[in-house]
Amino acid sequence: MLRGQAREEDSVVLIDMASPEAGNGCSYGSTAQASEAGKQQVAPSRVGSSAKPPTDFVLVWEEDLRNQENPTKDKTDTHEVWRETFLENLCLAGLKIDQHDVQDEAAAVHYILLHAPWAVLCYYAEDLRLKLPLQELPNQASNWSATLLEWLGIPNILLEHVPDTPPEYYSCQFKASKLQWFLGSDNQDTFFTSTKRHQILFEILAKTPYGHEKKGLFGIDQLLAEGVFSAAFPLHDGPFSAVPESSQVLGLTQRQVLFQHWARWGKWNKYQPLDHVRRYFGEKVALYFAWLGFYTGWLLPAAVVGTVVFLVGCFLVFSDIPTQELCHSSDSFDMCPLCSDCSFWLLSSACTLAQAGRLFDHGGTVFFSLFMALWAVLLLEYWKRKNATLAYRWDCSDYEDIEERPRPQFAATAPMTALNPITGEDEPYFPEKNRVRRMLAGSVVLLMMVAVVIMCLVSVILYRAVMAIIVSRSDNAFLSAWASRIASLTGSVVNLVFILILSKVYVLLAQVLTRWEMHRTQTEFEDAFTLKVFIFQFVNFYASPVYIAFFKGRFVGYPGNYHTLFGIRNEECPAGGCLSELAQELLVIMVGKQIINNVQEVLVPKLKGCWQKFSRGKKAGTGTHPAPWEADYELLPCEGLFHEYLEMVLQFGFVTIFVAACPLAPLFALLNNWVEIRLDARKFVCEYRRPVAERAQDIGIWFHILTGLTHLAVISNAFLLAFSSDFLPRVYYSWTHAPDLHGFLNFTLARAPPTFTSAHNRTCRYRAFRDDDGHYSPTYWTLLAIRLAFVIVFEHVVFSIGRVLDLLVPDIPESVEIKVKREYYLAKQALAENEVTVGVTGG
Repeated sequence: MLRGQAREEDSVVLIDMASPEAGNGCSYGSTAQASEAGKQQVAPSRVGSSAKPPTDFVLVWEEDLRNQENPTKDKTDTHEVWRETFLENLCLAGLKIDQHDVQDEAAAVHYILLHAPWAVLCYYAEDLRLKLPLQELPNQASNWSATLLEWLGIPNILLEHVPDTPPEYYSCQFKASKLQWFLGSDNQDTFFTSTKRHQILFEILAKTPYGHEKKGLFGIDQLLAEGVFSAAFPLHDGPFSAVPESSQVLGLTQRQVLFQHWARWGKWNKYQPLDHVRRYFGEKVALYFAWLGFYTGWLLPAAVVGTVVFLVGCFLVFSDIPTQELCHSSDSFDMCPLCSDCSFWLLSSACTLAQAGRLFDHGGTVFFSLFMALWAVLLLEYWKRKNATLAYRWDCSDYEDIEERPRPQFAATAPMTALNPITGEDEPYFPEKNRVRRMLAGSVVLLMMVAVVIMCLVSVILYRAVMAIIVSRSDNAFLSAWASRIASLTGSVVNLVFILILSKVYVLLAQVLTRWEMHRTQTEFEDAFTLKVFIFQFVNFYASPVYIAFFKGRFVGYPGNYHTLFGIRNEECPAGGCLSELAQELLVIMVGKQIINNVQEVLVPKLKGCWQKFSRGKKAGTGTHPAPWEADYELLPCEGLFHEYLEMVLQFGFVTIFVAACPLAPLFALLNNWVEIRLDARKFVCEYRRPVAERAQDIGIWFHILTGLTHLAVISNAFLLAFSSDFLPRVYYSWTHAPDLHGFLNFTLARAPPTFTSAHNRTCRYRAFRDDDGHYSPTYWTLLAIRLAFVIVFEHVVFSIGRVLDLLVPDIPESVEIKVKREYYLAKQALAENEVTVGVTGG
C-alpha cells in the first residue's frame, strides 16, 4: 500500500500520495460483458479521468460461457472473488484500470489494462531505488574488433549504423524530493521509460494481496499459477512488421528497429545493437545476448585452429607408418576374441577404424589442447572486462550488492523481519540455519537423481556390450567387422534420448525445491536453481563421454582372465582407440542436441502460435486489425533465459573439456551460435510477449560455472592426452626404439597367456603392455610414470600462464573506474546542492 508522505529524510514533500489522482477510494466493480456476439466492448475507466491513458500492463482472463453449471463452479466462484479482490487492491494502490471484453457465443476474453499515474510512478521509483539520468553523455559503445580493423585500415563489414541510438547518462538513485535535478523531469509522459514503468507495475502486481498474505494469497505469479488470470504482460511497442529499406527510418518504433537491424536472418554478419536491446528488454536480456555474441566471436579463432588441426590429421592418415602397418598387416596379427562366444579376428580388418582414430589422435592434438585451455582462460578474463564496462554503461554495477530487494514471494511468507545492515531498513528475514537444512534436503534429492543417471549409463554400457555380441555374430562380413562401432553409435543415440527425458523431469523438480528453500532475492533464487540444474545436467550430459574417455578399456583384464559386469565382459576400446569413439559420442550428443534444440525453437513456437490462433480464433473480434493487447495475447509467453544459458554453457563444456578428442567441436559450436543469436533474437522480438525488463549486473552464477568448467577442462585434457591418446607411447617408442615408428604396432600388442593358447589351440594378440603371463610389463610402469609426469607438467604450465594472464588483464578497465568515480562525484554534488537549496527555501 502507498504511504501518505515522502521519506522522513526528505525535507520537501513533492507528491501527495493521498490525492484523488493516486486512486485512493476508487472501487472496482464487476467486469462487463459484451452485449453482442463477436463485438468488442470497452468498459468505462475505473478512475475519474475521461482521457485514455497509455497502457503499462495487461492482465487477461478467459471465461467459458457454454457451461455455467458445472462441477467446477465453486472453483470458478473462488477465482472470481480472488480476481475482484486483487483488482480492488490494485485500484487502492493507485493504478488506473480499464477493461476491454471480446466475446462470442461460447467464450469471452477479458483484457484488464493497467496504467500507473505520475504520483505512483514517483513513489515506487524511489521505493525501488531506480536509477535515473542526471547528465547526458555521448554514446560510448565500443567493440575491440571494430577498433582493431579501424587501426589496420581494413573495412569492417560487421559494422552497421542503427538508427535511434539510445543516449547514455550519468545517473543516481531517484528521490522524489530532488526531482528537479533529474533530466527530463519537466515532461511527465517521457520521464519514466517504458521499461521502468513495466518494472514498477510488476512490483505492484507481485506484492498486491488477494487474500491472507501468510497463506500465500498474494501476487500475480500465484494468480497465474492458479488459473485466475491467463496472462500478465507489458505491451510491445507496436507491430514488428518490416518496412522497406528506403522508408524514413525516423518513423520506426523501437521494436521495428530491433527487427530491422537485429532479428532478421540477413543480419547474421552484423554486430548486435546491444544498447537498443537493453533499452527495450532490460539489462538481463541484453547481458545474455552480449555474452552470446562475445562467446561466438571468440569461437572464430578456435574454430580456425581446430579445423587446421583436423586437416593435419587427415593428411597423417595416409602418411602415418603405424596406421599403414596395420592396414597392410594382412594375416600377421591374429587378434583374440572380443567376447566369450566370438571368433578370432584379424587386426587388418580394422583398418578403417584405425584411420578414423588417426584423424583425432596425433601430435597436433597436444598443441590444440594447450591452445584451447589458454583460449578459455583469456575468454573469461576479457569477458569480465566487457561485463564491467556494460554494467557501468547500463547503470547496474552495484545492483545486486545494494539495490536488489527481497523477492515478493519471500517477503510475504518469511516468518520474521530483521534490519538490513546495508540499507538500514527493516526487511523480511528467514533464518539461515533453516535454509541450510532445506538445501541439504534438496541435495539428497539431487544425489538420487544423479544415481538415476548412473543407472541409465550402466544400462547403455550393457546395451553396447550385448549389441556388439549380437552384431558380431552376423553372417554379413561388414556388420561383423563394424560390430563395436555400430553398437557404440546406437548406444550414443539411446543415451541422448535418456538425457533429454531426464532433463525435463529434473528441471521441474528443481523449481519446486528452490522455492521451498526460501531465498531472499531473485538473484539468489535463480543462482540456487541454476546450480541444482547444472550439477544434474553436467552428470547427465557428460557421464557417457567421461566413461568412454577415462574408464572404457581400462578394466578389461586379459585372455583367460577377463573382468565382467553383470556377467557380461567389460568393453574394450576399438582398434583406432577410444579417442575416436569419444569424438563420435561428442558429435552425436553435442550436434544432435543442437539440431534438436534448433528444430524445437523454430517449429514449437510456430506450432504453439498456430494452436493459440486456432483455439482463440472466434474470440479475436471481427475487426481486421486487432487491438494491441489482443495481438500480444496471441504471442507465446516468454520462458526466460535459463534454458538459453544452459544450452550455451553445456556447449562450452563440450568445446573445452573434451576438445582433445574432437578438434572440430569449436567449428560446430560456431555454426550453431550464428544461427542461435538470430533465432533467439527473433523469438524475443516476434514470437514472445514482451517480458518484464529485469535488472542484472552480470550473467550470475553462470560465470562461476564457466570458470569451473575451464579449470576442469585443463585437467581433463591433460588426462586425455596422457591416458587415452597414443601420443606419449609414440613419443616413448620413438626415443627408445625407432624414430620413424616402424614396429610400433607390434610394440603395443601383447601375446595371450599360454593357458589361453593351449585351451583354444591357437595363439592371438591383444592391445596391452603385458608379459606372456598377463602381468603388467616394465614398459607399462615406465609409461605410467611418464603419463603422470605429463599431467602434472601440462596443468601446471597452463594454470601458471592463466594466472599470469589474470594478473596482466585487469577485471575492470581503468577508463571505467574513472567514469564510476566521476558519476559518484556528480551525483553527490547534485544532491548536496539540492539540500542547500531546500535549506535556503525552507528558511
